[in-house]
Amino acid sequence: MTKSPKQKVSELASMGIDIGKDVFHLVGFDGDGRIALRRKIKRLSLVDEFKKLSPCIVGMEACLSAHFVSRTLRGLGFDPRIMPAKYTKPFLKGQKNDYNDAEAIAEAALRPNIRCVREKTQDQLDLQALHRVRARLVSRRTATINQIRAFLIEQGITVRTGAHALRKSLFAILRNREDEISPRMSDIIVGLYEDWLWLDERIESTTTEIEMISKREANCSRLMSVPGIGPIISTAMVAAIGTGEAFDRGRDFGAWLGLVPRQFSTGGKTTLGRISKRGSRYLRTLFVQAAHIILMRPRNWEKFSFGPWLEQASQRMHKNKLAAALANKLARIAWSVLRHGKAFDTNRIEVAAV
Repeated sequence: MTKSPKQKVSELASMGIDIGKDVFHLVGFDGDGRIALRRKIKRLSLVDEFKKLSPCIVGMEACLSAHFVSRTLRGLGFDPRIMPAKYTKPFLKGQKNDYNDAEAIAEAALRPNIRCVREKTQDQLDLQALHRVRARLVSRRTATINQIRAFLIEQGITVRTGAHALRKSLFAILRNREDEISPRMSDIIVGLYEDWLWLDERIESTTTEIEMISKREANCSRLMSVPGIGPIISTAMVAAIGTGEAFDRGRDFGAWLGLVPRQFSTGGKTTLGRISKRGSRYLRTLFVQAAHIILMRPRNWEKFSFGPWLEQASQRMHKNKLAAALANKLARIAWSVLRHGKAFDTNRIEVAAV
């Protein structure tokens, strides 16, 4: 006897959602691995449609609103799994379209060895949004400063490197070179300078808000006990990975950041290259900057538990390679602090006190 569509829908084992801006495409498999559901729904009808279905595994790619959809479905009793898009691509069959994408996602969701993205809370998303706004403002400020420099160079005027030097000498240049710089160009440069000041105020207010959050959050306070890690890195790390339960060990976190060597291994021969640069570019950049700051102060190395390692490594490695290695070590230490809830070098401080 042939099963009706309603019976097939009620026996779903897994489902894939291709998330779109206005519509979602759904493909579901039954217990025998056959397609039992193939449907397109509106975003606004997501809750109503899933209330009609029995709970099952629901896969989706990590993208905009994936965490919102995941939390919504979890509240309805489903088992949502967010996966990186590159992990679902090998399951794609035929030409690329929304239904084929959803089918590939449904198949990938059933694989036990697929590493899923940890679902973010609303607080994590808010904190991540703050960092993204700050990064955009910093980028715009850099672009504004570079544009001022470019306009001055077109007038045959160069200013030494550094934002402080340009800010200090800009109006003196406009006064002393007013015979060479047209009034219109002078107004344009002054307008850009006003944009620069506004961006400074926005960056300062956003940074202040991030610093206030870092003081309230216990995890951020513990992370700031690690050398080189301040409010920006600690809050960015908490926003990205929460308490770090998505990783089994610090080495996995370093690999996610892209701070481990890229492998070209075959035939039993292991070949390591430059760092892989996978994962979060923003966090990786912050950890590398922290490493460079530590390397600028060698007199403080002996204060750290990894000081002897850093002394030996500095004698045999190029400074850029050393910075990448130190960034990886800092990332692994930071994960350990976050995961186990203990400040850095706690045991060493206790022994010294005794």
